[in-house]
Amino acid sequence: MFFDWLAVSQEHDHDLPTVTDIVIETICRRTGERLSSREPQFKHEGSWSTSITINVQGRRIFVEGNPSRIDREDNLLGYATLEQCLTVYNRILAEYGLPPFTRCTRVFFRQGDDGSKAQLVADGAVIHAVHLTSNHSVGKGNVLAYLRGLSSQSIGRNIGYLYPNGRTVTWTPKAEGKGGRLQYRKAYDKAHDLADKLLPRVKRAFGEDSPEYAYVKRVQQYCEEQGVVRFEQELKAEFLKRKHMAFWGLFDEGQFSQLHDEFLGVDTRLKVNAMDMVTIAQQLVIEGICTNTKAANTTAMYVHLWMQGQSFDLAKAQVKVHRARLNRIGIDIGRPCDLTRFSPVIVREIREVTRVSKLLYPDWYKRPNHLQQVAA
Repeated sequence: MFFDWLAVSQEHDHDLPTVTDIVIETICRRTGERLSSREPQFKHEGSWSTSITINVQGRRIFVEGNPSRIDREDNLLGYATLEQCLTVYNRILAEYGLPPFTRCTRVFFRQGDDGSKAQLVADGAVIHAVHLTSNHSVGKGNVLAYLRGLSSQSIGRNIGYLYPNGRTVTWTPKAEGKGGRLQYRKAYDKAHDLADKLLPRVKRAFGEDSPEYAYVKRVQQYCEEQGVVRFEQELKAEFLKRKHMAFWGLFDEGQFSQLHDEFLGVDTRLKVNAMDMVTIAQQLVIEGICTNTKAANTTAMYVHLWMQGQSFDLAKAQVKVHRARLNRIGIDIGRPCDLTRFSPVIVREIREVTRVSKLLYPDWYKRPNHLQQVAA
């Protein structure tokens, strides 16, 4: 797992230097008192058409971007710790004479303006958004089938949504390709993403005959050969606050890996899509969902009826019982059965679709420079 995006801020106890030519001031019309000042956000441009956004507001610095992408041709593999990401940010802040992000040592409540609700603040860096990412290989030619299978799975109350081109799956409460308030999860065809976005950009910047283009093309072809599916999990500000993961230095970063492993578990039930009715009954018994074969066969019969297009009264207690059992192995009879995603044809693709492994990176791949210098 590595980080693909990071939004972070820190409020300092001293005035910050001016880094742009424009300053926006808020002045009380009645008294003429200057209430606040801020600078418009600006972009720090790195090499390879990479950039991050920096916003200075009074004594507060806000930085947002992809630290794993800065000054690199690609971000197939990125930085694995917050310290490495913030080292990149701090190096850039130093170029503008701005203070670095530091670890929090304490949090405290501060009264808001005009007696408004007190706010929880910290003496160090506060994380507002972070993207957790990993690459997995499903084998050449298997990506679309694998994503189609993933889209049949739900994560809690979030329903899988397959994009019309079949190359991206997202999970949202309403089965739409839009992010939720707490977190946003998706899986997509990385080779197609590189060919659609990065390759044209590198071609425009360096030319089709350039070594830069040749390298990125090689990365894209490698992803295609390996059948790379990229999993991304965006944790938003409200989620981070709820889970006490917003204040850098005051939580265990291992929580990120645990959350991402839970997300990756979405494909562990794909084997069920490859089962006939008898195997489904057996699986219900093996996993302890049903205590005997008779109960398992009765529940499996609901799958047969569901695949034939029958709908069920979800308010009935008996239906609730069977639906709950089947949900535990990745089948939701409360949703219409889509035979393009759940069918015996996909069932027999199990040797291809479920051969999932972590992506191995070739010797020629230019890994990110895991800087030895630590963030202050």
